[in-house]
Amino acid sequence: MATMSQYAERDTDWRSGRTFGYSYDAGREAEKVTKEAYGRFLSENALDPRVYPSLVKFETEVVGMCRTHLRGDDAVVGTFTSGGTESCMLAVKTARDWAKAEKGITAPEMILPITAHAAFHKGAHYFGVKVVPVDVDAETFEADPAAVKAALTENTVLIVGSAPSYAHGVIDPIVELGQIALEHGVLLHVDACIGGFMLPYVARLGRKLKDWDFSVPGVTSVSMDLHKYAYCAKGASVLMMKDKELRQHQIFACAAWTGYSVVNTTMQSTKSGGPMAAAWATLHHIGDEGYLALTRRAMDATDRIAAGVESIPELRMLGEPVMTLLAFASDEVDVFHVADEMKLRGWLIGAQLEYGPSPTNLHLTVGPTNDEKAEAFVADLRASVEAAKALPKSDLPGQIQAAFANMAPEDISPETLKQMLSMAGASGTELPERESDINHVLDSLPRALNEKLLVGYLNELFV
Repeated sequence: MATMSQYAERDTDWRSGRTFGYSYDAGREAEKVTKEAYGRFLSENALDPRVYPSLVKFETEVVGMCRTHLRGDDAVVGTFTSGGTESCMLAVKTARDWAKAEKGITAPEMILPITAHAAFHKGAHYFGVKVVPVDVDAETFEADPAAVKAALTENTVLIVGSAPSYAHGVIDPIVELGQIALEHGVLLHVDACIGGFMLPYVARLGRKLKDWDFSVPGVTSVSMDLHKYAYCAKGASVLMMKDKELRQHQIFACAAWTGYSVVNTTMQSTKSGGPMAAAWATLHHIGDEGYLALTRRAMDATDRIAAGVESIPELRMLGEPVMTLLAFASDEVDVFHVADEMKLRGWLIGAQLEYGPSPTNLHLTVGPTNDEKAEAFVADLRASVEAAKALPKSDLPGQIQAAFANMAPEDISPETLKQMLSMAGASGTELPERESDINHVLDSLPRALNEKLLVGYLNELFV
């Protein structure tokens, strides 16, 4: 344990109120309940529902709570998964298999607004589904129903909308997308992974929101994480389906081998009972009024931070976020330098690269523990903007584009990857303290080369 504590010395303090995302904190009491429940069922295995019927109860009751939360009728069913990525990937797999069985489609396509989460690209990559990207509104960053409709083909099996989108915190026009899906006989998945659990509470606080859940005609599946704004232990998400007939295309079974017959509702086979038991306990412990109070704290912090951002002349908000996800950009100062300056002042915030109409920007995932630090954050942000203005403009983008812009991904060698990292100030796999150069390299590369660099770096990082 001493060695483990030593390893953790450089870890981020997620309870400090100075981080945005990664971990979601509902307080020490909730954390204690979560850990106790997780540990109690850590060794139980959800591989076979006959062996540990308690796990079936936990999953069934958690899914039942989520069905009510998402305004689903009695036909709506769901599955407990390891996280949002697995939920989204299973939605893609289900759409592929449904379309093959029901329509005979063998070259499936999926329509993705460019704001849709990368998990859908991962699902497309794994399951052989063609991504058809569509532009979004350049001001609101919401999906464009006309663009979605124009992208439909005879091979379209799935349309994806977000509620809200991660990058800008806005809700896509799900009602309009639902009508398109119904008219053309395709599935519509709503990715509510990051904010779906919180949104009903945001509405109860008097904020006006678009309809986005199972109350919308045409919505056939919804993904919603519990390890984000439900404050459950990591490894907790649900994929909800409109009915069992659709969900059967999600489930995998195999009896064509010499061992036991295998049947899996998710990508996993062996599953620890810890995450689902912890989710059940956390949902009951915090309760409806507790979640409403946590949402009120998080939204209050968000309002104060957003007002602070808007009070800084050099910064501008992107879109009109509906909850606790904020993105802000600048036409006057290098936001990558701003992120570095905030890091020096003890804050951890995310940088987002330019893509489509979305410029380079900084991203915040605000939680209830940020409420006591909101004014301190804004003060340090103001100081960081001033400090960043005094820093020289990076010449890396021009160097990177001159050296690598015309290079094909397949021509990138390990030595080329090392050269890219070296230009950004990295030494082997050790990244520089200031990350602006790394972000400039990633932002300047064509996206295919960007991905190649990331793969190469991670391949070197781990044994």
